Amino acid sequence: MKKQFALSLLLALAMGSYAQTPSDRMRIREMEQGLSVYAYNILNADDVEDRLRADSFFTRNLVQALKVPYSFYHPFDSLKTISRIYAPDSSFRIITWQLMKDFSYYRYKGAIQLNTKDGSLKLIPLYDGTDFTDNPTDSVRSNLNWIGAVYYNIILKKYNNKNYYTLLGYDENDARSTKKWIEVLTFDQQNRPVFGGRYFSYPNDPIKPAQPAYRFCLEFKKDANAKLNYDRELDLIVFAKLVSETGEISKKHTLVPYGTIEGFQWQLGKWVYIPPR
Repeated sequence: MKKQFALSLLLALAMGSYAQTPSDRMRIREMEQGLSVYAYNILNADDVEDRLRADSFFTRNLVQALKVPYSFYHPFDSLKTISRIYAPDSSFRIITWQLMKDFSYYRYKGAIQLNTKDGSLKLIPLYDGTDFTDNPTDSVRSNLNWIGAVYYNIILKKYNNKNYYTLLGYDENDARSTKKWIEVLTFDQQNRPVFGGRYFSYPNDPIKPAQPAYRFCLEFKKDANAKLNYDRELDLIVFAKLVSETGEISKKHTLVPYGTIEGFQWQLGKWVYIPPR
């Protein structure tokens, strides 16, 4: 399956590259050179003013680059600090990045670029609404109040002839803890993104989000490096079982991997809990 997806994506990219005129290919490559400088400074500039300025210039110039016909197929490989991942069916890609104001405050930016037959731009901006909620796992959300993250994987599952795109992402959160997210993305009849839903089934657990959870969050001690990813061979989302270093499980910044793995398996339109193994 992994090889088939890689082949289909390469074919799609090749078709898009062929559809672009040589002048458009040259133009978008030149625009990418400027974008790479801004992208680097968003993450690495020493002063917050410089990071904010780089983010502003990057956002405006990215939109202009994406307006180049058939930009969907241009990978922007030089943007090492910007996540750019394609849906397994190549129907869209999602572009996300992180903006740090200081070590205790992070904001997330992003957009969904839809694949269009005529190569025109269909872009849906994502607005981080994390600051405006006390419980980010309790509701379905749109692109206007998205729970921000930098995505590193997309899993496509189907149920009742509908596509469900599960996004895996990370969030630096604050100075003491990091979060990893499982977010199920669907599209409504107007092709608008819908984030979250009743897609998770697991027993009550003080370390996990309280049910009903419309998205799943694994929060743990800063730099504890708790695993959360999709295992294609097992066809499971696997994640580290967490324990508190101090016996205070309500304090997320004390949670660290225990050494065993828990998981979720897609069953009848839901991610169903698989016990530690």
